[in-house]
Amino acid sequence: MQNTSLILDEPSSFEDALLCAPDMPALASAAARHFEQLGASNVKLIWQIAEQELEAANYIPSSTLTAKQAQFFEHVQLHGEYTPKKFDGQMHAAELLTAKDNLHAWLYIEFATAKSDPRLKREWQTSQNKLTLRCPSILQKERLRLNVARLANAERLQRALFAISDLSNSDKETHDVLYEIHQIVSSLMYAENFFIVRFDKSIESMRFIYFVDSKDLSVLDASEITHAHEIPNSLTLAMMRLGKPVHGPSREIIKALNIIRDDSIGPDSVDWLGVPMMDHAEVVGGIVVQSYDDAYSYSEEDLAILAYVAQHILNTLQRRDAQEDLEQRVSMRTLELQQEIETRQRSEHLQKALFRIAELSQNSESINLFYSSVHGIITELLHAKNIYIAFLVDDGKNLEFPYYVDERDKEHSSRPLARGLTEYIIRTAQPACFKRSDIDILEAQGEIIVIGEKSVSWLGVPLYIAGKVSGVIALQSYTDDYHYKESDKELMSFVAIHIANALERRLANENLRNAYIELEHRVIERTHELASTNAELREQIMVREHIELTLKHETLHDALTGLPNRTQLLERLKRALSIYHQDASKIFAVLFLDLDRFKIVNDSVGHLVGDQLLIEVARCIGNCIRKPDLIARLGGDEFAIVLENIKDKEYVTLIADRIIRLFNTPMRIAGKELFTSASIGIAFVEERYSKPEDLLRDADVAMYRAKASGRNRYAIFDEGLHEIAFKALELENDLRRALSRNEFIPYYQPIAQLNDGKIIGFEALIRWMHPVRGLLNPSEFLSVAAETGNLEAMDWQIYEQVCHDLRVLSTHGTYVSLNVSPVHLRDKAFAERFLAMLDRHQVKSQHIRLEITEGALLEDPEQVHACLLTLKRSGIHTLLDDFGTGYSSLSYLHRFPLSGIKIDRSFVSALLQGEQGGSAAIIRAICLMADSLGLQVIAEGIETEDQRQQLSILGLTLGQGYLFAIPANLRDVCVRH
Repeated sequence: MQNTSLILDEPSSFEDALLCAPDMPALASAAARHFEQLGASNVKLIWQIAEQELEAANYIPSSTLTAKQAQFFEHVQLHGEYTPKKFDGQMHAAELLTAKDNLHAWLYIEFATAKSDPRLKREWQTSQNKLTLRCPSILQKERLRLNVARLANAERLQRALFAISDLSNSDKETHDVLYEIHQIVSSLMYAENFFIVRFDKSIESMRFIYFVDSKDLSVLDASEITHAHEIPNSLTLAMMRLGKPVHGPSREIIKALNIIRDDSIGPDSVDWLGVPMMDHAEVVGGIVVQSYDDAYSYSEEDLAILAYVAQHILNTLQRRDAQEDLEQRVSMRTLELQQEIETRQRSEHLQKALFRIAELSQNSESINLFYSSVHGIITELLHAKNIYIAFLVDDGKNLEFPYYVDERDKEHSSRPLARGLTEYIIRTAQPACFKRSDIDILEAQGEIIVIGEKSVSWLGVPLYIAGKVSGVIALQSYTDDYHYKESDKELMSFVAIHIANALERRLANENLRNAYIELEHRVIERTHELASTNAELREQIMVREHIELTLKHETLHDALTGLPNRTQLLERLKRALSIYHQDASKIFAVLFLDLDRFKIVNDSVGHLVGDQLLIEVARCIGNCIRKPDLIARLGGDEFAIVLENIKDKEYVTLIADRIIRLFNTPMRIAGKELFTSASIGIAFVEERYSKPEDLLRDADVAMYRAKASGRNRYAIFDEGLHEIAFKALELENDLRRALSRNEFIPYYQPIAQLNDGKIIGFEALIRWMHPVRGLLNPSEFLSVAAETGNLEAMDWQIYEQVCHDLRVLSTHGTYVSLNVSPVHLRDKAFAERFLAMLDRHQVKSQHIRLEITEGALLEDPEQVHACLLTLKRSGIHTLLDDFGTGYSSLSYLHRFPLSGIKIDRSFVSALLQGEQGGSAAIIRAICLMADSLGLQVIAEGIETEDQRQQLSILGLTLGQGYLFAIPANLRDVCVRH
C-alpha cells in the first residue's frame, strides 16, 4: 500500500461525472479516475461504503456473489491489489480489462448481477444515487486528511528548527549540542546512524565532529583532520565534492560515483542519505544518515527535510564557532590585560619607590639614614644584598664610599682612583651589566683590574649630579642564584637619576638652612612691623564674627520662609524632652503639617507662586500659635509645630482645628486666589520617647493617617498607629527572610473549557507559607513587597518553582500562566533571563504563558513591545489580564504582540440570567473584538452554574473560577485532577 500527498481534481468535476453517470459501471469509472492516486487503502474505503449502501437497500447478493465478495476483500487485504481476471463472473474478459481499479471491477460485477432482476435493478439504482451523493464528501474528507498530515509535518519540522536554533545560544559543550541535534534529527526521520562532517575545500580535508554508527564502532576525534588522500573512496567525501545530496543503497552509490569499494568506506548500508552543508554556494560540510535494516529506508521527503535541517545545523555550528572564536580572543585579550596590569603595577610600585626616595631627601635626619633607606627601597625592587655608592672627591683623584654593604668584601671608606669596575662606569659614563665571563674578558683586555673578590654578576650605573658623572651606584651577586638582566639595568638607571636628584635636593636643603638662619634675623626686624598690622586684623576678626553669626542663622533657619529648619527643630525637641524627663508636668506636643495637593499648585502656576504660597502659609501658622511655641519648615510643603507647656490635649486639637479652618479661606498670591488645605498629625510626649526623631516620626505617621482619612483634617498618634507601623516593619523584615528561606510557593487555579469543564491550563498564584501566621494571600503582603522592592525577587522564586512543577503538570498537555509585573517588563534583560530559565529547566514554550496588566503597557511601551516580541518569537504567548478595568484601549490589542485577553471578574459577577445589556453587552463586545483580532478570551471569577451558562451563550469557551476549583498547591492539584 502507498500514500500520496497529491491534490485531487476540483470536487465540481467529480460531482458532475457522478450525476451524469447513466449506470453503475459509468459511476465506478468516474470514481476510479478520481481515486486512482489515493492508493489501496482508499479503494477499500469506497468499497465498504458501497457495500453499506447496498445493505441499506436490502440488497442481498447470491451466495455465489457473496463468496466472490469475501474472496475479493481477503485478496485486497493480503496484496493491496485486485486482478479482475480472477473474478470474471458474468463479464467478458475485455470488459474486465477496461476497469480502472479494484472498485470499478467490483462494482461492475455487482451491476452485472443486479440488472437481470428488475427489483434488484431498482434497488441498485437507489444505492447508486446514495453513493453519488456521498462520494464528494468522502473526497473532501480525504483532502482534509492530507492537509492535516501536511500541517502536522510542517509543525514538527518547525519545532525541530526552533530547537536547533536555541542550541546555538546554549552554554552547553559542543559535543552535547551535537548530541541534541542528533536527537532532533531522529525525531524527524530514522537516524540511528548519523554523523556530521566539516569540510575545508581549500586543503581537501574533513573533520568528523560527530559520529554515531551502530555497526562502525570507530572512535573519531572531533579535532582530528583527515585529508582527502587518506580516504579517497569515502562516500561522504564524494558527496561533498559533488555538492549535491546523494541518496540510495551504498553499493549503487559507489557504482554511480565510480568509487572503488574498500574497507575505508565502512559497512554497506541498505539506504544511504547524505546532504552537503552550503555556505554561499560553497560546501563547508555534510550530514549523513544511513540504514542497515530493510525496514527503514529514506524517501524524497526525508531528503528534503534533511537538506533543510542541514542549513540550520550549519548556522548553529557557525554561530558556536564565532562564539568560541570570540571567547578565545577574549581570553587572549584578558592575558594581555593581565600583562598590562602587571606592568602597570610594577610601574606603580616603581613610582612609589621613587616618591619615597624623593621624600627621604626632605625628611631624612642624616645622610647615612638616607643611604640606608634608599638601600631598603632598592631591595624591594630587585636583588640588592650587596650594594655600594661611590663618589669622586679631591678633584677626581679619589673615590669615596659613603655607603658600602657587602657580604664577602671588606668595607671601603675611600681609595685612590684606579681601573676597577667602578672607574669603568665613570670613564664610559654608561650603565653596564656584567656576568663573570664578561668581567674576565674585560680583565684580559686590560680594560679593568678586579679589586676585591670577583662577583658572579655585577651591575653599575652612573650618578649624574649637576650635569656630570659624579659617582656610581653598584650591585653585585656572588652566587648563581641571581643574575642581573637588562631590565634590572634599565630600572637601576632610572632609580639612579632620582637618587642623584635626591642628593641634589639635600645639598639644596643645606643651602636653605643657611638661608633660614639669615631669614630669622629678618623676621625679628619684621615683627615690629607686624605689630602695627594687628589692629587691622582685630577689625577683620570682628567682621568675621559677624559673618559667622549670619552663617549660623542661615544654618538653623529656612532660606525661603525664615522659619527654623529641621536642625533647630530637633535641638528644641531634644531640650523639651530633657525637661519633660526631669519634670513630667512639662507636657508638650508636636504637630506635623503637610499641604494637600501642593504639587498641583507648582505644576499649574509655577514654583515662584508656590514659594509665595509657602511664605503666606508660614505667616498664617505663626498667627495661630503663641510666641514661645516653635514653627519650623522641614522642606517642601512640610511644617512642624512644637507646643510647649500645654495644660491639656484639647488645646492642641483646638490649635490644629484653627489652622485647618484658616486654610479654608482663599489666599491671594500674585494676583490669583489660591485654595489649599492641610493634613496634620499630632504626637504627644510620653515617657517612652528618648529621641526627638521618634516623636517627629510618630507625628508624621499620624499625618499620613489624616491624609488616608480624606485630607483637610488632623489625626492623633496612638498605640494603634504605632502597632500598624510596627507590623508593617515586621512584615517587611519577614519578607526579606522569606525570600532567603523560599517560603513563597505557587498555588494553581485551573483554566477550563466551559462546555465540559476539561482543564487546559492553570494560573499560578503566589502564596506565602508564613512559619507563624500560616498561608497568606497576596493581598496581605504584595503592597509591602512592591514598596520595599522585594516583588521582583519573589516573582523569580515563583517562576523557578513553576518550571519545576511543570514536569508533573505538563504531562496532560496543560500549560501554566504566570503573572508578570511591570517592573520585569521594564528590564531589558528580562526576556533573555526568562528564556534561559526555561531552557535550564527544559520547559517547552507551549507549556508557559504570561499575563500582564494594562498598566504595564503604559510604562515605557517601546521597551515592553520589544520584550513581548522577543518572547513571542520563542513561542511564549502573552495575555492581557483584568481587561475592561483600565483604559481597555484597542490600540493595546493591535499594537502589542498579545495572544489573548482575560475578562475581569467584575463583569462576570454582574451577569444576570437572560440579560442582554449591562455586563452581558460588554462581554459580547469584547468577544467580538477579540475574534476579529484572533485573540483567545478567558473569563475570570466564574462562581455559579448560571454564570457559566450565560458566558457560554455569549460565545465564551474558556474560564476559571471557584465553580471549577479553588487555587491549590501542586499535591492537591495532582490528587484532584
